[in-house]
Amino acid sequence: MAQVAADKNLSASLQGFGRLNVLRQMGLLVGLAASIAIGVALALWSQEPGFRMLYSGLADKDLLEMTTALESSGIPYKLSEGAGTIMVPGKLVHEARLNLAGQGLPNGTGMGFELLDKEQGFGVSQFMENARYQHALEGELARSIMGLSTIKSARVHLAIPKQTAFLRDRDRKEPSASVMLNLYTGRVIEEGQVASIVHLVASSVPSLSPSKVTVVDQTGKLLSGSDSSRSMQLTATQFDHQRKLEEYYIKRIESILSPIMGTNAVRAQVVTEMDFSVTEQAQESFNPDLPAIRSEQTMEDQSSGATRAAGVPGAVSNQPRGATSEANAGQNGVPQNATRRVTRNYELDRTVSHTQLPTGVVRRLSVAVVIDDRLSADEEGQPIREPRSEEEITRITSLVKEAVGFSAQRGDSVNVINASFAIPPEMEPLPEPGLLDKPWLSDVLKMGLAALGVLLMVFGVLKPVMRRLAENSPPPTASTAMIPAGAGGEAMMAPAGMAGLNEAPMQLDQQQPQGQLPAPNNYEQQLSTVKTMVGQDPKRVAQVVKTWVGNDG
Repeated sequence: MAQVAADKNLSASLQGFGRLNVLRQMGLLVGLAASIAIGVALALWSQEPGFRMLYSGLADKDLLEMTTALESSGIPYKLSEGAGTIMVPGKLVHEARLNLAGQGLPNGTGMGFELLDKEQGFGVSQFMENARYQHALEGELARSIMGLSTIKSARVHLAIPKQTAFLRDRDRKEPSASVMLNLYTGRVIEEGQVASIVHLVASSVPSLSPSKVTVVDQTGKLLSGSDSSRSMQLTATQFDHQRKLEEYYIKRIESILSPIMGTNAVRAQVVTEMDFSVTEQAQESFNPDLPAIRSEQTMEDQSSGATRAAGVPGAVSNQPRGATSEANAGQNGVPQNATRRVTRNYELDRTVSHTQLPTGVVRRLSVAVVIDDRLSADEEGQPIREPRSEEEITRITSLVKEAVGFSAQRGDSVNVINASFAIPPEMEPLPEPGLLDKPWLSDVLKMGLAALGVLLMVFGVLKPVMRRLAENSPPPTASTAMIPAGAGGEAMMAPAGMAGLNEAPMQLDQQQPQGQLPAPNNYEQQLSTVKTMVGQDPKRVAQVVKTWVGNDG
């Protein structure tokens, strides 16, 4: 019966559609087609997975490499027009990033020395060649800087003056460089990393001094220090050295006491007083007890009267022989004149020393150590705290002194006390993600919205339209209206006006199944049926005829 009713409703709707004009029929067909298309689109949309952004702001070369890698991995993706953005299903974001990171993607947007591999063609000037080489060098430096884990992207600008042989050395300008860093969100670059970037750039460009390299981040903060802040940089370096030395002493104290007291039963702090002054000494000393002959020179001169003439020229020698015999008596014997001259140079033991005292010398140590009480359990398993004895504290003090290299001459101090540590509260378990944080929630909502949209299209658009067409369907014609017959067990076809006879249908023959009306096949049979009705109930037939006349006016 339900199928028969549905067929009747469909037939009525089609008849109502036939009564409409052509314009309304076209509008109705377009509306139905749009409704069906929207329903199909909602169904397909609900089946698509939710896409999330994987990377954005990528260059075309990186997009090509990353899409190729995603296709080889079997991961679906979508591209956003004009933004350089790749989107993948939400549940595959982490997997896609790991796969791309394993292949070194994305590898940056800078162009390096591959620019020199391009064909330059004829007529390229020397200026363009130098500019292309400088741009390639900047790209290579940017790639090297982006190798640091905290840097997302980098740009390098080099200002290299033109070199010429006609300028004097004092008139030459030194090259300079500037580096723009774009850090990852939540990352902080350290001073050591900034210094490494400065020296990397300075070492890559000839005649570039590290003081001529400027480094800034994406917020405009100056990361590299200027010449005026060198003293502050030295102070920061000294403080960093002092802090590392204190941490070294603390680690030594805790490593020697933790196996005895427990991992969380020892707390230590060390303060160091250090001398960072730079001292140089030059000393020259002589040892007079160890003389050494450096050089010696000896001269001897001897003269004798027997071998050669002697005498003093003058009046005596011109006197007669007898008068001069006594004066020359001594010349006939041994030599009367002998001379000896010795010159010695001595070298004393000399020591020359040039000493530069080490900087960062520890002048004094102050050590403070706190140890927790001894923990034990009673018969019921409850914890019991017992204070440390004086003997145990003395032994611990001796261990601490040996660990830090205690020196009484420097004035070092070590203080060890016993105290009860506060019991830290228990860690609360991490809350489970709420319903809104579930990854499958978006897919379920999409399917629910699609189903709701389809239901609204069916029951809010299609069903009212079909019902309106059924209500506006034309009345049955005289050749199709069926009126149930009486005792003869037959049905007759009557004009539309005789439909009023249905208000009091006649009883069918016992052989006719209930609910089925025989349809006449030809005009003679219909005429016979009408005659039978006139003979059985003339009053009703007269009423029907009167109704026809009244309707026709």
